[in-house]
This record gives sequence, structure tokens and C-alpha cells, in this order.
Amino acid sequence: MNRYFKKFMLSALMLFGFVSAASAQAVVPKIDTGDTAWVLISSALVLLMTPGLAFFYGGLVRKKNYLSVLMQCFFLMGLITLFWVVCGYSLAFGPDKGGLIGSLDWAFLKGVGLDPNPDYSATIPHQLFMVFQMMFAIITPGLIIGAFAERMKFSAFCVFSLLWALLVYSPVCHWVWAVGGFLRVSGALDFAGGTVVHINAGIAALVCALVLGKRKGHPSRMSPPHSLPFAVLGAGLLWFGWFGFNAGSALGAGSLAVNAFVTTHIAAGVAGVTWGLIEWVVNKKPTMLGTITGAVAGLVAITPACGFVDAMGAIWIGIGVSVICFFFVAVVKPMLGYDDTLDAFGVHGVGGIWGALATGIFATKAVNSAGADGVLYGNPGLFLIQLKAVVITIVYSAIVTFVILMVVKLIMGLRVTEQNESIGLDVTEHRESAYTLLD
Repeated sequence: MNRYFKKFMLSALMLFGFVSAASAQAVVPKIDTGDTAWVLISSALVLLMTPGLAFFYGGLVRKKNYLSVLMQCFFLMGLITLFWVVCGYSLAFGPDKGGLIGSLDWAFLKGVGLDPNPDYSATIPHQLFMVFQMMFAIITPGLIIGAFAERMKFSAFCVFSLLWALLVYSPVCHWVWAVGGFLRVSGALDFAGGTVVHINAGIAALVCALVLGKRKGHPSRMSPPHSLPFAVLGAGLLWFGWFGFNAGSALGAGSLAVNAFVTTHIAAGVAGVTWGLIEWVVNKKPTMLGTITGAVAGLVAITPACGFVDAMGAIWIGIGVSVICFFFVAVVKPMLGYDDTLDAFGVHGVGGIWGALATGIFATKAVNSAGADGVLYGNPGLFLIQLKAVVITIVYSAIVTFVILMVVKLIMGLRVTEQNESIGLDVTEHRESAYTLLD
């Protein structure tokens, strides 16, 4: 009612000549209710992905560590929310400082109100853009859990996640998405988080796996996933939520959101089928685990490209990501011997790299005039720009993640004791268990 009253008063003032039409237009927020409704829904969908990730990862670990994975994912929903409000959003999207980081002008959401911000939210409230981005900030450190599941202390996990969100996620987010960010200025394309989320988290996951070392008994005494049905449920929730992740990144209910929705679904479906077919040929049987892994890999790979490629581009991205990620998961990981518990690097890191580079190949301005044409449309320069963004993100994420881990290790230690690892983190870290009987 207050907004309508303001509009009435401004109209009256315009009628009597006290306020010009231009001034009135500048004062009245141009909020589009359809765009606002869609981004509200998308924010909720992206938040749902974190519980989905909890079930996906939780179903793949042993029974004795199930609740520890759920706890880590759910705790991030509160921990990163507080961080984002206090300083995270301001550092990621606040007024630019040298193309590297945002200022603290928007700390504690100062100045982040209900009117649109022309730089980020021309048709939705600024606070809605902030909370939509908050959901990305929550799930990104959650992805790293897949690399160190079953062996990191919960206290160390909390400190590591906060420091990583502060020192890795926020700067990379600013570089790629914020006005003035140097990778954005260079022309790098990342529609919904291939670089910011998946490459960033995937490389951090690999570093975590290397620093923490292998699980006790790996690989000879490792049991299979304790509940594939839970993992399938989690994958389904991720697929469902990913429509908000990708199509919501259009920040409006229009044709671009539709394209992102369609290409997201195509890539996921194609990648799931491709992974199953590869298993059928290589291992003689397609598996449920392989199919959902492929679908998630497809969702990862299409994320940076969904707002820049058409349906055919999505098909090739889906096929390519399953071939590449299967090779890394089934061949490279056993050959090198690192213990990336749930293939966070093999799926998110590798899939994100392929997706970012594939954007440089398949992007077309026919889909998004604000984007660029890729290699197939006569512009090889975009591929080089994408490659530059990928390399910079890999190097920065790897180095800073390693430093954070070393600091946390020195101060409080990273890994649970061998005895606690044998008993299981559910009981030793949280004094709970998911099931009556453990194995």
C-alpha cells in the first residue's frame, strides 16, 4: 500500500507541475513482479540444492559417516548466510576496488535495500539479488565436502569453510560477476557459475584431498555406498534445483531464462545417458551410480554456458563432459592414487573446466546478444579469454586453499584421529548416528 500511495502522490505532484516526469521516473522503482517472483522461486530452488547435495553425498559414504555429511551441508546454510550478510556480499559485489575485490560499503547489508540496483538488479529488489547470490555462496564450499568426506574434523571444517568463502569465493566471484571485476571486463563468460562455483570448488577439493591424505584403508578396505537410493534422491533434488541455479541467473522471467532452462535439462539428460552407455561398453553393465554421476556432470558443464548456447551446443557439452569426467574418475584417479572421496574434483572441477572452455566454442550471440560468438561462430578469441579465466581461477584457488589448510592445520589440526575415523564421524564428532546399527 505504501508503494501505491507514493505513486499516487507523485502523479498528483506531476499533474500540478511540482515534479517533472523524469524526476518521478527516477524516484519510482521499476520493479517487475514477474521477474521478482521468478528470482524468489529460483533462490529457494538453489537453497534446496544444498540439502540435495547432503543426500547425494551422504548416500555415497559409509553408514557411520552419514550424519556428518548432512551436518556439514546443513551447517553451511547458517554459517555462510551470516558471513554473506556481514561482509561476503559486499566483498563480492560491492563497489569495485581495482578490479580485484569489492569494498565494505555494503557490509551488514548497508545500502542494500528493496529498490533495484541498476548494476545488478534492474527489475528486481537489490535485496533479492543479494539473497539469490547468497545461495550460490552457500553451496559452493559444500561441494568441496565430497573430497574430504569421512576424515576432516568438524571444527576444522567450519573454520576452513569461512576462510575459504572469505579469501577464495568472494574474490573470484567479484572478478567474474561484479561490475569492474577484471575477468568480467576482459570478456570472460560465466552465466551461472562454471568458473565461480565449480572450477573454484573443484580445484579446492583436489587440494583438500591431497593435503588430508587417503582415508584409512583406502582403497582396499573401502565399502560401497551405503544407500544409493538416498544418493539418487539427492541427485534428483540437485537436478530440480539446478533450474533455479541456471535459469534464475537470467534474473528475469523471459526468453533468456527459458533458454537456460532448456539447455540445462538437455545437457543433464544427455550426459546421464552418455555415462551409462560408456559403462555399458567398458564394464558391461550400466549402473545407477554412473547415471546420476553423469547427470550431475552435465549440470556442472552446462552451468557457465546455459545462457549463451543453443540446444545443439548443450548436446555436445553433455556428451563431452561424460567422456572427459569418466576418464578422470575411472582412469586418472586410480592411476595417480589420490583419494577424492566422492569425486568432487573429477566431476565439478573437471566438468567445470570443460564447461567454461566449451562456452568459448559453442556460444552464440543469436542466443544472447550480451554474450559473444565462440569458435564455431568465427571467434576463436573467446576460447582464449575463457582459457585465461580458467587458468587464473585454478592457480588462485589452488594456492590460497593450500595456505588456508596449512594455517588451520597448524592452529587446530585438520584430520580426526585414526580411532575416531574407524568408529565413524557421526558418533565421534556429533554423538549421534543415522542408524541403530553401524558397519
